[in-house]
Amino acid sequence: MKKNHSFPEACLSAHPTRVQLDYQQSEFNALLCYGMPPFTGVQYGNGFTPASSFWPEDFDANILCDTIKAAGMSGVILIAKHYDGYCLWPTAKTDYSVRGSTWRDGEGDFVAEVSAACRRYGLKFGVSVAPWDLHEPTYGTGRAYDDFFVGLLEELLTNYGDIFCVRFDGVCGAEKPQDYDWERYYATVRSLAPDAAISFAGPDIRYSGNDRGVTRKNEWSVIPASCGPDGDSDAGVMELDLGSRKRIKNETDFIWYPCEVAVPLRAHWFFTADDKYSSKTKDKLLDLYGRTVGSNANLLLGLSPDKKGRLDEVDDSILRSLGKDLELFYGFNLLSGHVKEIRTSSEYSESDSGSCVRTDDMRTAWRPSDEDKKPFIEIEFNEEEAFDRIILKELITNGEHVEEFAVFAKDAKGRMKRIAEGENIGHKKIFNLKPIKTSLVRIEFTAWRGFFELEYVLLN
Repeated sequence: MKKNHSFPEACLSAHPTRVQLDYQQSEFNALLCYGMPPFTGVQYGNGFTPASSFWPEDFDANILCDTIKAAGMSGVILIAKHYDGYCLWPTAKTDYSVRGSTWRDGEGDFVAEVSAACRRYGLKFGVSVAPWDLHEPTYGTGRAYDDFFVGLLEELLTNYGDIFCVRFDGVCGAEKPQDYDWERYYATVRSLAPDAAISFAGPDIRYSGNDRGVTRKNEWSVIPASCGPDGDSDAGVMELDLGSRKRIKNETDFIWYPCEVAVPLRAHWFFTADDKYSSKTKDKLLDLYGRTVGSNANLLLGLSPDKKGRLDEVDDSILRSLGKDLELFYGFNLLSGHVKEIRTSSEYSESDSGSCVRTDDMRTAWRPSDEDKKPFIEIEFNEEEAFDRIILKELITNGEHVEEFAVFAKDAKGRMKRIAEGENIGHKKIFNLKPIKTSLVRIEFTAWRGFFELEYVLLN
């Protein structure tokens, strides 16, 4: 066992805020990529395409949200304004918006239709807004543009109901730079949408560093403050190790800054006919899900409706098939009714018993006693049971503590065989295995910080 005291004690004080915790629990969301690009065939426009070019003749937000819900996603983050400056709501701040289109007889409001459909289908709703603006003449002038941009935020955050996320794309055009007043932008969100997490270029949720779905071996939520939004480097984006004991041993200040991996379903974020055969297969998406949601990160999947406002039939089919498989991930747990006994090496108190790992309620957990040097939990079944998936969760309301563990299963000869191992757990850890048949599963913990709490165990 690694010495339990040989880590910076300060890392134990980093806990999620309510907003961060809620967002991490959403796990898997859609980034709805729409605007001018489907009508121009160009991913990032120049800001001068006529506003009247926008005309998604067959758009139905209900059909779109039905697919997203069926795919197993929790919410939708709509790109309400991208780099070209075109606004998908009838803003009073610029004429470059749906107000300048004949869509819906000039009365269209894309944001309103998506937000209403989200609520109808039980999906959370958020917005992605890029400060970079190739159309707005005040861009690059400083305070005048900040006033303009905050005015856009105020409209979005007061006219469309509850917002669970505001995603800031932090790209800044080099030819006409604007020093974004991030603190003012953040304050506007905190004031008008206090339940919204601020992501990407934001203080709540961290960008993974790429849009290809490449993930770190271990994605930590507790990282050095120097790697955060107020840090003086790009370490939070570029480093391969942000939170291991080796990485943090000389650090003194820590923050809770969980990761989100954003990746498009197709080769590009916005629709283009050339992407027809580039959609990721269901199996690739399941692998991506395991490497993100199953490795303590959120997954944001980019969806790109065509210029009619519809998802391609192939994309729709892939997403619905994905949702059916994800139902199998969580639809059954052997711990719910097939267990003879749950044994532990120790318990911190009566309320921290091993039986707590049966329920995923984010309130109770098994916690071993502080004196326990070799903590373990055993699940014995009434008879041999088969499973090929293990899901573990820490009670992250009290921080992130597990550093090393292994899972064993009794084989036909009565020997305990190692079937999985890992380092951090955090919000969720998923192992997809070859089928295992056993009567006893044992999880051993060999390194942790201060204490740990195992909130949930799923075997199916």
